[in-house]
Amino acid sequence: MTVSAAEPRTADVAGYALRLGDDALVLAQRLCAWVTRAPTIEEDLAISNIALDLIGHARVLLSRSGELDGTGRSEDDLAYLRTERQFRNALLVELPNGDFAVTIARQLVYTHYSRLLYTALEQSADAVLAGFAVRAAKEVEYHRMHASQWTVRLGRGTAESRRRMQAGLDLVWPYAAELFASDELVERLAADGTAPDPAGLREPWEREVAAVVAEAGLTVPTAAWQATGGRSGLHTEAFGPLLAELQSVYRQYPGGRW
Repeated sequence: MTVSAAEPRTADVAGYALRLGDDALVLAQRLCAWVTRAPTIEEDLAISNIALDLIGHARVLLSRSGELDGTGRSEDDLAYLRTERQFRNALLVELPNGDFAVTIARQLVYTHYSRLLYTALEQSADAVLAGFAVRAAKEVEYHRMHASQWTVRLGRGTAESRRRMQAGLDLVWPYAAELFASDELVERLAADGTAPDPAGLREPWEREVAAVVAEAGLTVPTAAWQATGGRSGLHTEAFGPLLAELQSVYRQYPGGRW
């Protein structure tokens, strides 16, 4: 049997959409844990809305992956019926929420990256990914502003809020590098114009985030090590409980409809 050139590319797009969809889904699950626990009612609503945006992103991306991977799986199948090792999200998004400053630090790192990514993805040769990116880039721009404003607010607040915000940055910083790592799948998609080269996003990301950190009166951390493994299905200990909670109702009532 002869395999056409289009078939490997289709599988690559499916795998790429799965990665991005998993990032959005897992981060949304983490943010949902802040509902009723955020510092203020306004912040409760803000975080809820960000999580809903991310769930919307995950639905589009996981549906696209299921359409292209040849399995016929739906977005629900991919969200609720995979095991830990089958998820391809970056380790950053599965980190425990910690205190509010840790969550904001994680958001600062991720949102500046995702805005750059989706803006670049608007030029994708894949029409579905490009169309998705146009909408997603606008939504994550708000997420980016939200995280940046809170970073400055906490950094320039009290001595305690400053200490916590710096500690949050120090904690999440080693997980940033994985967002910009490449592999054969991404290299193939970048070569044919389907996806941006993540390494090319690193410099503008560093510049933007460093400006926010400086405005907050904080220090850009220096990572002594770099986390890796999420894209190949190797996750942190914190991921198992998160996934169990995410999938619990669907697995308890298979085939249920609401």
